[in-house]
Amino acid sequence: MILSCGEALIDMLPRESAQGEAAFAPYPGGAVFNTAIALGRLGARSGFLSGLSEDLFGQMLIRSLSDSGVDAGLAVRSDRPTTLAFVTLTDGHASYAFYDENTAGRMLKIEDMPGIPADVTAMFFGGISLPVEPCGAAYEALMLREAKTRVTMIDPNIRPGFIRDEAAYRARLDRMIAAADIVKVSDEDLRWLEGPGAIADLARGLLRKGPKLVFITEGATGAHGFSAECEIFVPARKVEVVDTVGAGDTFNAGVLAALDRAAALDKGRIARADEGLISDCLELGVRAAAVVVSRAGANPPWAEELA
Repeated sequence: MILSCGEALIDMLPRESAQGEAAFAPYPGGAVFNTAIALGRLGARSGFLSGLSEDLFGQMLIRSLSDSGVDAGLAVRSDRPTTLAFVTLTDGHASYAFYDENTAGRMLKIEDMPGIPADVTAMFFGGISLPVEPCGAAYEALMLREAKTRVTMIDPNIRPGFIRDEAAYRARLDRMIAAADIVKVSDEDLRWLEGPGAIADLARGLLRKGPKLVFITEGATGAHGFSAECEIFVPARKVEVVDTVGAGDTFNAGVLAALDRAAALDKGRIARADEGLISDCLELGVRAAAVVVSRAGANPPWAEELA
């Protein structure tokens, strides 16, 4: 199983009512939730670990996970509310206003974290769960505990407006990146982390911190993959973009699903990844992301759509 660990929330997407009024429609979302959903739809055995509410929105999230074949048995249930993210779209690009205080996901603590079953071969972390407390500390502790024996991947999916203590957040990301086998960031996140410079130079700086594979997405341009020996670029598919919600999350699922299909979710195999394996990861990630940006919201493709 690939276990995605992080936030689940409701994206309130802008719509127009039949009377022409501005309105918002609720859709299950959250960066890590989206990756879990996409993994299930791509045919991987997918699990999800988060704090989930018993409220109507939490029930919506559980149904969505189940419908995509995702096992939520490790999720921590509570009567706290569900996080809401109100989305504004500008030329198809999403910006967010989060309502997250005292929510089921936000208030997850280190002592809430369950033991991880032996059949979990890889764990994915990231999203808005990492800059906030107490859940940020809980996910960090879980990753550092499990990274010694399981493949771990992180995509911080940085939202600067969500960060209250930048120094503490950067220190957390440094520790998690150093422990991870795989790191994925967008080109914007890469420069937030590493400063100005060429993508290849900055990506190799990340590799020197500890991970064995680094993937960089560059929007409509394409995606890059780096190891100590390889540097590969795959161009984006040309599609009509509806919005970019869930694009990076779906790319992450493509990377992990490609590794799963190659029976490469093993720390040794990741460390020895060759050009062919990295290319397969990029190709599936780019193909899956192209589908999700061609339709509204985070609606990842099923495996048969990519056949």
